[in-house]
Amino acid sequence: MRVIAGTAKGRSLKAVPGKNTRPTTDKVKEAIFSMIGPYFDGGLALDLFAGTGGLGIEALSRGADSAVFVDLEGASIEVIKQNVQAAGLSERAEIYRTDAARAVKALAKRDLRFALVFLDPPYRMKDMDELMAGLAERGLLEEAATIVVEHDAEHRYPESISGYRQIKHTHYGDTAVTIYRYEAENEQDITED
Repeated sequence: MRVIAGTAKGRSLKAVPGKNTRPTTDKVKEAIFSMIGPYFDGGLALDLFAGTGGLGIEALSRGADSAVFVDLEGASIEVIKQNVQAAGLSERAEIYRTDAARAVKALAKRDLRFALVFLDPPYRMKDMDELMAGLAERGLLEEAATIVVEHDAEHRYPESISGYRQIKHTHYGDTAVTIYRYEAENEQDITED
């Protein structure tokens, strides 16, 4: 695994030891960024279920201002720290060990707005539409934010989810990538008690 393009191009990334993490292959990563970029003019990125941190690091390398990396596994957190440092991007990265739902709640309290969100959970998890709804409800997305969901090719997410419109769906073997654009005007105002 490596950083494909941008300021950290060619830097090698470590894998998480063991079989619990399935890193995005360079081929799939390259395809994702050719669909959503390939380069960015600033903005915040959120890499939930970050694993090795490869997607968030690629976004930073390609011009995102900063990125938040979240993973529940301690081994993943250590690898993300090492990979961010190896890519020379530590100063633009925040790394947290927690689950995705807790992270969404905590980030909402900081009044952050993300332009780019990567959701690459274990393939057994098929509820990213619910997580996307939570991101929108808590006001964590910029208008026209891009959400990339990497998932099992046998699972299909809906073409539209409240506030989101699917702009691309493609397969790479047993991996599928579904990309959404967040369009806040399509969503009702939701206030929290």
